[in-house]
Amino acid sequence: MANEVHRSLTLRDVSEASGVSEMTVSRVLRNRGDVSDRTREKVLQAAKELGYVPNKIAGALASQRVNLVAVIIPSLSNMVFPEVLGGISEVLEDTGLQPVVGVTDYIPEKEEKVLYEMLSWRPSGVIIAGLEHTEAAKAMMRSAGIPVVEIMDIDGTPVDAAVGISHRRAGRKMAKQILKAGYEKIGFLGTKMPLDHRARKRFEGFTEALAKGGVEVHDQEFYSGGSALAKGREMTEMMLNRSPDLDFLYYSNDMIGAGGLLYLLDQGIDVPGQIGLAGFNGVELLDGLPRRLATMDACRRASGRKAAKIIAARVAGEEAKSLIELTPKIDFGDTLKRKKS
Repeated sequence: MANEVHRSLTLRDVSEASGVSEMTVSRVLRNRGDVSDRTREKVLQAAKELGYVPNKIAGALASQRVNLVAVIIPSLSNMVFPEVLGGISEVLEDTGLQPVVGVTDYIPEKEEKVLYEMLSWRPSGVIIAGLEHTEAAKAMMRSAGIPVVEIMDIDGTPVDAAVGISHRRAGRKMAKQILKAGYEKIGFLGTKMPLDHRARKRFEGFTEALAKGGVEVHDQEFYSGGSALAKGREMTEMMLNRSPDLDFLYYSNDMIGAGGLLYLLDQGIDVPGQIGLAGFNGVELLDGLPRRLATMDACRRASGRKAAKIIAARVAGEEAKSLIELTPKIDFGDTLKRKKS
């Protein structure tokens, strides 16, 4: 339940779950002493199922906590997340709490490992991107005994608290505006979505709203890795060679959308008269493009700020909201304005 403070797990909990002594559990978790492979496996499995993380500062501080807030994000190269970190830092700098960052590269197993290492230092709180995690990661967060805020998404059930936008609603909102502008033959270009859960949810909301308007996505193209601008150009060319009658291209993020826009302008294609475009994230860096790309703000800095406020309040023993939904706004730019016929 949100705002519920769970008791921190101890060696005794792992001992009882694995059926071996606390001393043996300690030896296994510190990787010291002679322990049989079978016993080691039993202890490690019990610890993982419980979500137990060993305390690297046990005995060092009376409070058993340090003034760090673990911030776990998928990427630092993606310009979306530094803005989130900026919002977190703005709030924490006046609290005595310090953010420490771990990067997961969108890999669930790496997220689990980063979380494990960070929790072993007994931070005062955790801010982590997204709502989808491995079962072991969820168990660790539930058992940590500290406030946990999942950010940038509220379409799901948080471990503790959540701050962000509804990506499904964002997708529906954009689809409705595209239909309202009169576009009918729509292509979607984006990242491969099995692990990009927020992009997947936007796509689900997008296709749902199109279907209600009697329209479907006519073509799709996906990418992973490499320069987003270059991939945007490349995917746009491939899609239009395949489906030249498309009249709107919806990109899962602004960077590939910018690449698509540059390609279309190079080809002398009328944007938005012949083809309309829209991206997602509201990246300010792209304001210098020849045309302003239609987009939607993901409320990045606000997500970071509000998450940090929840952590700071809870650490101070104060009440704080457990679910905060932010409302993104559409910027129509120059690419979602169909010319009058």
